[in-house]
Amino acid sequence: MEIQEIKQRFGIIGNSPLLNRAIDIANQVAPTDISVLITGESGSGKEVFSHIIHQMSPRKHGPFIAVNCGAIPEGTIDSELFGHEKGAYTGAIGERKGYFETVNGGTIFLDEIAEMPLGTQARLLRVLESGQYIKVGSSKVEKTNVRVIAATNVDVYDAVKSGRFREDLYYRLNTVPLRIPPLRDRKEDIYLLFRKFTADFTAKYRSPPIQMNEEAQQMLVNYSWPGNVRQLKNIAEQLAVLERDHTISAQSLLQYIPQENSGSNLPMRINQQKKDDFSERDILYKVLFDMKRDVTDLKKLVVDIIENGGVTANYTGNPQVLNQLYRDIEIEGDHQFHHQNNHPQEPKLTIQQPTQNNKDFSIAHEAEEVEESLSLLEKESDLIKKALKKHKGKRKFAAQELGISERTLYRKIKELNL
Repeated sequence: MEIQEIKQRFGIIGNSPLLNRAIDIANQVAPTDISVLITGESGSGKEVFSHIIHQMSPRKHGPFIAVNCGAIPEGTIDSELFGHEKGAYTGAIGERKGYFETVNGGTIFLDEIAEMPLGTQARLLRVLESGQYIKVGSSKVEKTNVRVIAATNVDVYDAVKSGRFREDLYYRLNTVPLRIPPLRDRKEDIYLLFRKFTADFTAKYRSPPIQMNEEAQQMLVNYSWPGNVRQLKNIAEQLAVLERDHTISAQSLLQYIPQENSGSNLPMRINQQKKDDFSERDILYKVLFDMKRDVTDLKKLVVDIIENGGVTANYTGNPQVLNQLYRDIEIEGDHQFHHQNNHPQEPKLTIQQPTQNNKDFSIAHEAEEVEESLSLLEKESDLIKKALKKHKGKRKFAAQELGISERTLYRKIKELNL
């Protein structure tokens, strides 16, 4: 059967080369009896292709059943698929036939196959290899003749590498891989599908026909459609029911299309770290590194003074080292901050070099040894105070200076009672 005939028979709309390729593979594999693994994002139409394979196969007069493996609890999925004997477990008040027994001679479509427990995967592998299975609570080997079509919206090979899916079952199911393209890769089909859906829904709800201006059509086509055909159909139904204006503008369409999010739309689990936690860790690292650098520079300066009786040319020729050490100290008199063009200038320290005759380097006052506080909370509080003072209390600019969000800065101000 030609591709166009298959489209008409199963109600498939679109002329995308990727879609045509998927239909052609389904058409070629249908007359055989081998297993097929259909991959594609959620809402892309994987179950439609399972019907194509079944209806185009010699089993078309046999039973067909679709089973969502992710919707069946782990404790009962073996009983659902393979059946159980009376008294096999608590609540098993009678014998039950499983899907592999009731669909004997037909096709079973296992959707969300990656959600199947490992124990059930081992039972399924035996069915695929020998056609044999054992009911729960029984010791008798049963025979079945069922074609298995599996589908998933995640990368099964990643599940294999992480130990969540059996490698031997993956290769047994993946005899013929069939990938359904996402809607964003079928841009030429989006408006055709939308027109078909709106025509169906306006006829169903007896509402006025819906049209789109050119700007709205461009927006429709350029949207990423993370929910694929299912999402497009849902929005078409909303427009048919809720919109009173016959012509949809881009502004009207924005009320129905969710705001785009950055990143991948693939349905996989991503462990994302909270932004606030990450920012707090950064500020602690910043405090520790600043402390380490200041202590190192102070040690070098003290050693230089002790060994040479004063500050040598290494520091007098490079006063920015000291200016960096004391950049946050308020100096009275001529060393106050001066503002030019709204940019504060940092204070400049004047270093007086002792004369050659002053070898003894007398100290006018007795030095007091002050132990510096190493509390992270105090350092964090000091940094926040200085950033707020530098930007005249403007939290937005202070947060940018500290490398944290304004929300985190506001919370820190409340926690530290600043």
